[in-house]
Amino acid sequence: MTDTTKVFGISRLAYFVVPLLMVIWLMLMGISAAWFAWTIIIPAIVAWWIWRMRTTVDAQGITSVTAFKTVRVPWHDVAGLRFPKWSTVRVVLNDDSTVRLPAVGFNDLPILAEASGGRVPDPFAAERKARLAAG
Repeated sequence: MTDTTKVFGISRLAYFVVPLLMVIWLMLMGISAAWFAWTIIIPAIVAWWIWRMRTTVDAQGITSVTAFKTVRVPWHDVAGLRFPKWSTVRVVLNDDSTVRLPAVGFNDLPILAEASGGRVPDPFAAERKARLAAG
């Protein structure tokens, strides 16, 4: 990875959910060990999911790592970004298909613009320049 490579991942604070799930598992085991023993896998699956979901942006393109697949999109295939309401950011490809970008939000656009080498515009740049000029 170069110094312009940026990795967007789920906050490590999300791992605090795993002990909470373990407590819930212990309560379920108190009800019926025979019926709820299989639920021990749920905290492990949640921890794996938090660890796996990420987006990597570098000079060559964008890599989206979701729960079950990894998609590499070179910059020449990127047509733009889409910000659906209540959902993750999606990169729109030249053929109008989309790829989810896990752990990337609208507020991450300045970092995404920097890592992309200007291929993704920074919507906050003009406002920052105006504040610095007024400053």
